[in-house]
Amino acid sequence: MGELKPKLFSVMKNYSKKQLGKDITAGIIVAIIALPLSIALALASGVGPEEGLYTAIVAGFVISFLGGSNVQIAGPTAAFATIVAGIVAKSGMQGLILATIMAGLILIFMGFLRLGSMIRYIPYTITTGFTTGIAVTILIGQLKDFFGVTFEKAPIETIEKVEEFIHCFSSFHWEALAVGMIALLILIFWPRVTEKIPASLVAVIVTAVMVQLLKLDVATIGKLYDISNKPPVPHVPAFSLQMAGELLPDAFTIAILAGIESLLSCVVADGMIGAKHNPNMELVAQGAGNVASAIFGGIPATGAIARTAANIKNGGRSPIAGMVHAVVLLLILVVLMPYARLIPMPCIAAILFQVAYNMSGWREFKRLVQNSPKSDTAVLITTFLLTVVFDLVVAIEVGIVMAALLFMKRMADVTQVTGWKYLDNSRENPYQDPDHVRFKQVPKHTLVYEINGPMFFAAADQFLRISTKPGIKCVIIRMRSVPAMDVTALHTLENLQETCQKRKIQLIFSHVTEQPMHMMQKAGFVEKVGEEHFCASIDEALEHARAL
Repeated sequence: MGELKPKLFSVMKNYSKKQLGKDITAGIIVAIIALPLSIALALASGVGPEEGLYTAIVAGFVISFLGGSNVQIAGPTAAFATIVAGIVAKSGMQGLILATIMAGLILIFMGFLRLGSMIRYIPYTITTGFTTGIAVTILIGQLKDFFGVTFEKAPIETIEKVEEFIHCFSSFHWEALAVGMIALLILIFWPRVTEKIPASLVAVIVTAVMVQLLKLDVATIGKLYDISNKPPVPHVPAFSLQMAGELLPDAFTIAILAGIESLLSCVVADGMIGAKHNPNMELVAQGAGNVASAIFGGIPATGAIARTAANIKNGGRSPIAGMVHAVVLLLILVVLMPYARLIPMPCIAAILFQVAYNMSGWREFKRLVQNSPKSDTAVLITTFLLTVVFDLVVAIEVGIVMAALLFMKRMADVTQVTGWKYLDNSRENPYQDPDHVRFKQVPKHTLVYEINGPMFFAAADQFLRISTKPGIKCVIIRMRSVPAMDVTALHTLENLQETCQKRKIQLIFSHVTEQPMHMMQKAGFVEKVGEEHFCASIDEALEHARAL
């Protein structure tokens, strides 16, 4: 269990007052950045503004306290917006709470099983595809508020939102569009003036003041939502086995997303501060943070790359900064939350436009389409389209299945079974390998086959090329280049052994590597063939064939 140790406990051994001051400063700045983002992302997720702050406060504190990274800042992120909105629309807030708790437990389980390094096996094409797809769905979801359009229906699916937006576009308000454009311009150009004050906070203050002073007919958070400044309190969620079963796919999606995004954020942070995170402890912390967030009325949370980077740039170097960020947000919630009712919805839409643009990675998407093999491009585009047209669950499921099938095809393509053919042994050998075929002399009535590549079910047809033609007394199978095999390949070898036995042909194996040998021994195949017929090298196998 030594590996599952929060970074906070390691950092405190050499902690100084100077670093405490830097961490407090960084925590306050990150809290100011997180305030409008947490509210905006909560609204994009179909919940109230305070739920976003509850998430940043509770999950942010727990994940920093237990996390495997020195500088990770956690809270609501754009990656969850579409899936959370779908769960809320389908199962309500109680369904979202249960799904988030289940996802948290899955993450904790993954951490204890030391699966932190397994997240990297999710193909890059899939993560890029669904990330760009999420960005598009967020952008489409905010068109209504940015243009001040009044919908006649309440669409849930992205395509339905596009259709409803086009159908109701004649109801758009130029005042809302003007407020949204001003907010967007501030978000784009303010960082050129100074980065000390977050552009999103400036946009919120300027547009709120503008709407109030000019008495503009623009929807605000207070007109659409009941604002509460009560601190988060724990409550027991509703539970039933039927609901849990229905929400299990969503819980797995939340867990996978939280794992991917948090560990990706940790990797980015490691590169910025020259440290190394503990992936398994980070998964446990993410799980605990999500369970706590749901119990206190929040939504799913994960490590936020932008907020983590801001923490580092402002001097944060320990989990104390993340804990301070959570405490400051709690104070803001209690003292300033009533003023959030004045924030215009077009400003929230503009903030989410920028979030969508920053997370879309469209340049990387374009590069992958231009430079990747057609199979990888197919996975990328399919995942992207399914995320936009259907939902993230379908996109990830189909994307992983496609990627797995294509990977198996590639492995099958590189697996070869070749028979040795001999020329005059006196010729000069153009090869450097001393074990190459041209250095060997094969006894009469003996065939030698060399297998290159993994032996698994997708390459099973390759093994059928091994011939047992009449007149042959020994068949040598050389397996020095076989790193692994599966049960289908073993079954094929068992069938080959039975065929050879009927024809009184002796099967001999040369240089079987560790994993295939272990599998053969466990299945009793070695005993069936005979241990004496398994040779350490091709020379030994050839000599054994001569003796037979």
